[in-house]
Amino acid sequence: MNAEQSAIEPALHRIRVNGVELAYWERGTKRPDLPTLLFVHATGFHGRVFDRVIDSFPEFHSIALEQRGHGRSENVPIRHWQSQGEDVEAFIRALSLNRLIGIGHSMGGHALVDAAAKCDAFARLVLLDPTIAAPEAYGEVAPLMPVDGAVHPAARRKNDFASPEEMIERLLPKGAYRLFEPRILDDYCRYGLVPKTDGRFELACPPEVEASVYMTSRSNGGIYDSLHSLEIPVTLMRAMEPAADADRGDFSFSPTWPGLVGEFRKGREFYMPDCTHFIPMQMPDEVIRVLREEVAGWHEQH
Repeated sequence: MNAEQSAIEPALHRIRVNGVELAYWERGTKRPDLPTLLFVHATGFHGRVFDRVIDSFPEFHSIALEQRGHGRSENVPIRHWQSQGEDVEAFIRALSLNRLIGIGHSMGGHALVDAAAKCDAFARLVLLDPTIAAPEAYGEVAPLMPVDGAVHPAARRKNDFASPEEMIERLLPKGAYRLFEPRILDDYCRYGLVPKTDGRFELACPPEVEASVYMTSRSNGGIYDSLHSLEIPVTLMRAMEPAADADRGDFSFSPTWPGLVGEFRKGREFYMPDCTHFIPMQMPDEVIRVLREEVAGWHEQH
C-alpha cells in the first residue's frame, strides 16, 4: 500500500440486488449520533476514488458503492440510467440503511437523486456535477449498439496493462488527469484494474460498459420527477461551463444544466469555474469542506 493511501482499509462486501451483484467498500459501523456517508462514483470510476475524502471522516460509518458494470461489481452494460437509481434504492433497503448523507459524482449523483426520491433513508445530498441535463435534452436516446456500426470512442480504450504504474504513466499527460491529486490518480489506477490470467491487468469497468453509459445518457427524463419530489437539502457543486465552441467529447467541462439548482425545493450551489468535471479528484479539499458543512447541518436537524 502506498504511504499516502488510506490508513483505515475498508472491507469489501458484495450483495445481489435487482438481479446484479454489487460490490461496496465499508468503513466503521452505524452510530446513532452520526449520519452514514454513502458515496457513489462516476462513469468509469469505482468506490476507492473517494478514499482521500473518506479519510477525513474516520469516525463515521461510510460506504462507497460500486455501480453495476464498475469496480468489483458485476460487469453488465447500462441500458437505461434509471437502473442506476433503482440499484442504489434496492441496495439501501437490503442493508436497512438510514440517516444517510449521499455524496455522488456525475452519474453517481444522478443515481442518488432517483434513489432519494424513492425511499426516505436520506437526510441530505451532495451532488458533484451530477450529469443532469436541461429537461428538453431528454428523449435523445441512442441505441445501445449504434445501428450504423460506429463505436463510441470509450469502447476503444486501452484495456491491457502490465501494472497500475503503466496506467498512471499513460494517463498523466492526457486531459484532466494531470489535474488529479497524485494520490487520487494512484487510487484510480490501482483499484481500477483487475488481474488477468496471464499476470497482466485489465480495466475493472470494461470499455464496452463505459460506452453503454454514454450511449444511454439521455434515457432518464424521469429524473425531473424525482428531483421535484425531494424535500431534503441538496447541495450542488458544479464545474466549469463549456465554451460555445467546446468539444462535446471533452469531459473536462460540466455536463450539468446551469439552471438545475433552481429545480430543487431546498437547493444551493457552489459554482467552480476553475475546476473540471472531476471535482473530487481535482479539489477534494473543497468536497471535504462542503461535506463538513452538511454534517453540521445534519446535527442541527437532529
